[in-house]
Amino acid sequence: MSAELSIVVPTFKERDNVAELVRRLDRALVGIGWEAIFVDDNSPDGTAAAVKQIAARDPRVRCILRVGRRGLAGACIEGILSSSAPVVAVMDADLQHDETVLPAMLRTLNGGFDLVAATRYGGGGSAESFGEGRGLISRLATKMTHRALGTELSDPMSGFFMMRRDRFDEVAPRLSPAGFKILLDIATASDRLRIAEQPYTFGSRHAGESKFNAQVGLEFIGLLISKLSGGLIDPRFIFFALVGALGLLVHIAVLRLALLSFGFVPAQSAATLAAMTSNFFLNNELTYRDRRLKGWSMLRGFVAFVLICSIGALTNVGLASWLFSTEREVWWVAGLAGALMGAFWNYAMSSLFVWRTR
Repeated sequence: MSAELSIVVPTFKERDNVAELVRRLDRALVGIGWEAIFVDDNSPDGTAAAVKQIAARDPRVRCILRVGRRGLAGACIEGILSSSAPVVAVMDADLQHDETVLPAMLRTLNGGFDLVAATRYGGGGSAESFGEGRGLISRLATKMTHRALGTELSDPMSGFFMMRRDRFDEVAPRLSPAGFKILLDIATASDRLRIAEQPYTFGSRHAGESKFNAQVGLEFIGLLISKLSGGLIDPRFIFFALVGALGLLVHIAVLRLALLSFGFVPAQSAATLAAMTSNFFLNNELTYRDRRLKGWSMLRGFVAFVLICSIGALTNVGLASWLFSTEREVWWVAGLAGALMGAFWNYAMSSLFVWRTR
């Protein structure tokens, strides 16, 4: 039976869940030709090996192992683009998404829709398994999304949806591989999608640990800002700018301490190097975590980052000085323009030469 439905499952440290998920899919999708594509971000617990063991026995299962790349949105995009069926679904591996609603979602999609989003908040849906804190954050994020973007999705934070593959191909070039909430990105990338919703009960995690953390929240804020700007601001740049702001605090703190023992020039030099160092490592862990550098690549990247930021500092000072001398000496305009130019330069050159796509 040829595949009618491809199910993309992004994974990171989900070894103990994959076999049970395949068993549940087999029970839920009787009479439907399906394939399951597990996209693993090189999990240290051997998730990819567990999937490959299943794939050796079941040709409907396959694994895409991503080395040197991280991020849920990017994993979903790669998995969907590798699918062979005309319809694709995305769901988590932690068994919190109810696989038994997949046939109903497929029937709805075949009834004339482009995308069916599973919802915890629509009529008949439930998110009672959420803890009080996470439930509050989820509801707050949903309200923020409704107010900011006006989306009609009752659960825009959902990672469980089904879509026609040809419609995904149309919006794929406009999607960001960085971030956590790909459904929101897809829904707002095109205003021509015919969208329906499928209520479901959000279950409890079967094994492993939740991937929800503060960084996920920041990625969501970045995506919102990007959408509000009409895509002019890259979500990754927002992270880069936040790291730069933290670097400014590091610079001031080190400068103050160094001035206790040294003159201004050596103290300023030490503060500048400290800020560059903190910015490099924070960007490596946060902004470019899907392109994270390791080993010798990290050392080469650090040297390149310092050189780029040094040129960026000269660009900052040069532009600010020119504006200050020509724009009636309005210091804050000159300073802000110089800082923005330096930030854009550092971001663009870092993306091209330090954390370039491999």
